[in-house]
Amino acid sequence: MGAGARETPRRGVAVELQGVRRSYDGFDVLRGVDLSVEAGELLAIVGQSGTGKSVLLRQIIGLERPDGGRIVVGGLELPRYLAMPPEEKPFRIAMVFQSAALLGSLTVAENVSLRLREQRRLPPAEIEEITRRVLRDVELEGTEEKLPSELSGGMRKRVAIARALAIEPELILYDEPTADLDPILTQQIGELIRRIRTTRGSTQIIVTHNLPLARAIADRIAVLDRGRIVECSTPAELAESRQPLTREFLRAAALGL
Repeated sequence: MGAGARETPRRGVAVELQGVRRSYDGFDVLRGVDLSVEAGELLAIVGQSGTGKSVLLRQIIGLERPDGGRIVVGGLELPRYLAMPPEEKPFRIAMVFQSAALLGSLTVAENVSLRLREQRRLPPAEIEEITRRVLRDVELEGTEEKLPSELSGGMRKRVAIARALAIEPELILYDEPTADLDPILTQQIGELIRRIRTTRGSTQIIVTHNLPLARAIADRIAVLDRGRIVECSTPAELAESRQPLTREFLRAAALGL
C-alpha cells in the first residue's frame, strides 16, 4: 500500500496485518502474514515450534520492527502509534510474557502498578485501588506484599495478567500463558482469559501450543506454518479442516500429546 493509503482499517477491526515479514540472519521467520482481528475477539494462534508465533506478537506490540508489510492497531499505523506519548494513545496494548517477566526485587503490588506509575500519572491512592481491584479479579487478594519468589508458577502468571489489566488495555497479547503449568492450572488460566473477554470486552490474542485450550476458549484459531497463516477459522470449523498441519495438530491433541 502506498504512502497515501488510509490508516483506518475496516470497521470493527482491532488489529490488521498485511504482508508482514521478519527475518533473522537471512532466515525468513515471517513470510508475509495477513491477519485481521475483530474488536473484542479472542484469537488463538497455534503452530509448530519455531514457526514465528512469538515473533508475530513482538511485531504487533512494537518490540521489534517488521522488515516489510503493514500493521495497524486501533486504526493507527504502528509507527505512528509507537511515536505517540503513552498518555495520548487512544488504544492501549498490554502483553503477558511466557516467563511472566516479573521484577524479582519488587512486590506483587509494585509489579502490577509499574506501568500505571510510569505512564498514567494517577494519584497514589487511585493506583493502589486499581492494583487491589485487578489482583482481586485474578483471585490474588492478600498477595500485595509478597515477592515473586514466594509465588507458585500459576500465581506468577496471574500477577502478569493483573499487571496487563491494570492499564485497562483494549488489546492483550499472551505468549504461551499456560507453558509449564499442570492441566488444572492450565484450565484455570484459560477460564480467566475467557472471563476477561466477557467482563472487559478486550481484544485478546493468545499464542499457544495447547490446541485443546485454544479450542475451548478462542472465537477463532489461526494456524501459522512456515511463516504464513494457512488457516483461520472457528473451533468447530477447525475440527473439520482438511489442511494437513491442522489435521496433525488435531491428531496429536486427540492422543493427549
